This record gives sequence, structure tokens and C-alpha cells, in this order.
Amino acid sequence: MELSSPFHIVLVEPEIPPNTGNIARLCGATRTVLHLVGKLGFSTDDRALKRAGLDYCQEVDIRFWKDLEELKKAFPEGRFIYTSKKAIMNYVDMAFREGDFIVFGKETMGLPDELLEANPESCVRIPITGRVRSINLSTAAGIVLYEALRQTGQLH
Repeated sequence: MELSSPFHIVLVEPEIPPNTGNIARLCGATRTVLHLVGKLGFSTDDRALKRAGLDYCQEVDIRFWKDLEELKKAFPEGRFIYTSKKAIMNYVDMAFREGDFIVFGKETMGLPDELLEANPESCVRIPITGRVRSINLSTAAGIVLYEALRQTGQLH
């Protein structure tokens, strides 16, 4: 498969329809491919999902995969960047490249520890201060994607 956009957002088993809808809208606005991986916590026909952004469905390249391995096999040259609050590297310290796959885990669990432990040099975090444990998935996707676009000169 040919890369058709500067970046790819990968959601592994997303659970909350409005988050996925908002990320779909973000992808449509940035020519980013959205990959939905594994068992989804909702129907893609869900009205809440459409209200949150899939009303722009014709503007978004959305692809479905049974698991992350299937996606990686389809893009053997792809570089996968994993996001996690457990990562050591700050997302602004990652040198993003066009074509990167930016991977986010499910809202309640994040990505599997085994995946993160096997790829420490490809894991990034968004710094969070105070007592808040995490930020919304769609907010996190926007933060990291726009940094990648900024680094690669895609913002005009």
C-alpha cells in the first residue's frame, strides 16, 4: 500500500465514539489516514460517532484492521511511534518523519505493556503535571499529530 498522507493515526481498540469521531475529523483536516485496529467499543454506525466527526467521513481515509500485526504487515517499511503515559521520551523530543504511524491505545488501558517494553525507543509521552492522570484521547492525538506536522514543515 502506498502512503497517501504525511502521517497515520492508529487507534487500537478505541472505546468511546466521540473520541474516535473527533480524531476522524482531525484526520480529515490534516490529510491523515485513520487506522482502527481490533475490536471497537462501538458501532461505526453509531449516531454519537457521526455527531462527533464522522459526518466528514468522505474527507477521511479510514481503514480497519483485525490487529496491529496485520497493519504492520501491510506497511512493512512503516515506522510506528507508540504513545503512553509510561514512556520516558517526551513527544517533542521524537524526530518525526513523514509517513510515521502514531499509535494510541484504548482509553481505559492504553497500549499493552509488552508492546511498550519491546519498543522503548519508539515510545513517547505527553507530559502531565498535577494530579490529573491522563488527558482525553482526541486531545492527545491532536497534540502529537500537530507536533509531527510542525516538525516536518506541513503547517502553512
